[in-house]
Amino acid sequence: MRGRTTPSGTTPAVWANWAGNQRTSGEARRPSTVDEVVDTVRAARTAARRLKPVGSGHSFTDIARADDQWLDLAALTGRIHVDTERRLVTVPAGMALHTLNDLLAEHGLALANLGDIDVQTVAGAISTGTHGTGAGYGCLSTFVTGLTLVTGTGELLTCSEEVEPEIFAAARVGLGALGVIVEVTLRCVDAFVLRAEERPAPLAATLADLPALIAGNDHFEFYWFPYTDRVQVKINNRVPTDDRPLPRFRGWLDDEFLANSVFAGACRLGRAAPALVPTIHAVSARALTARTYTARSDRVFCTPRRVRFEEMEYALPRAALPEALAGLRRVVDNLPTRVLFPVEVRFTAPDDIWLSHGYGRESAYIAVHQYVGVPAEPYFRAFEQVATALGGRPHWGKLHYRDAESLAPAYPRFADFLAVRDRLDPDRVFANSYTERVLGR
Repeated sequence: MRGRTTPSGTTPAVWANWAGNQRTSGEARRPSTVDEVVDTVRAARTAARRLKPVGSGHSFTDIARADDQWLDLAALTGRIHVDTERRLVTVPAGMALHTLNDLLAEHGLALANLGDIDVQTVAGAISTGTHGTGAGYGCLSTFVTGLTLVTGTGELLTCSEEVEPEIFAAARVGLGALGVIVEVTLRCVDAFVLRAEERPAPLAATLADLPALIAGNDHFEFYWFPYTDRVQVKINNRVPTDDRPLPRFRGWLDDEFLANSVFAGACRLGRAAPALVPTIHAVSARALTARTYTARSDRVFCTPRRVRFEEMEYALPRAALPEALAGLRRVVDNLPTRVLFPVEVRFTAPDDIWLSHGYGRESAYIAVHQYVGVPAEPYFRAFEQVATALGGRPHWGKLHYRDAESLAPAYPRFADFLAVRDRLDPDRVFANSYTERVLGR
């Protein structure tokens, strides 16, 4: 986002997300205090204007794309309070996850689980249902014990399980449709070390061992290489000591050079010569070697992602995973274009957050990606048909084509969420084209 500040305090700017597939121009506001957020929301409501908070731009959908004005919360100040005894942390909602992780580490704490990147803001991560993997863990929003938001009427409202519990159940994954989250309190755990094990494996053997792999490890996921019968298995388990650190050169070689530089070159080659893609995947799947190492938890969970792509992800009832993967393989084999990215599969526990993808059920997530510059929509639409038929719920921050009529049956508390929205944002100050599509009004 860039622009110059005008005398009125707004900034004409152009905004784009990380993938570059969502862009808009308009007015940006950069409040530094909660009072400024309240004033901005009230002014927008009085002027019948729309206002959208934006995070770090790591959603692929247009969920954060403003039709009129947007709020950049990166400069928002507020209290930072770490309660080590109760293992709670309160931070401004615009804080980046990597900043939060370092803050917690200084106090001997950590988040119990994370996704595979840490550049999102706290508010952006919880508002879209960001998740990691692990049968004992829901999405990151399940760690939230309280939050404060500025509603569409300009009211400053705090909610928790004890105070405004229905708003709390809705706002923990609120799509930015209920208000501007300005402060979040999160439940933490004592800092811990993870032992990471990564190894290539046959797809059939991995699926056959799936129940044991999920139940027997703290965090388990795998990547399937299209056009092959091979996967890369990733297992993370808590251990008492950091006694097997990854040598610096090996870390650079695997995570920077191979996973980013070499992979980017392979994607460019595959885009230029699609006929080579199956061979590229076959070579990649066979070339990967096993590695085991230990490190601070967030440094194992999160890895750099420098190769640009677009992504769709669906949460499915866990029992539906084999059928979903079989359908995905048929989709991949019949596409007019080649798929350049591996497919990621993760697992989460049930939760009780109304618009969480994991509401009320054990979930398996399938994430499909396409390299920038390669048509993604035919691939994504075809997989979406497979996932929808199996009861899938799309990740709110990743590309999908569902609307309110299609989504309402997938979420038992969908109507309740809409009722909370009517209460908190009756004039639709926080609406945009995305919320109109997925919420219906």
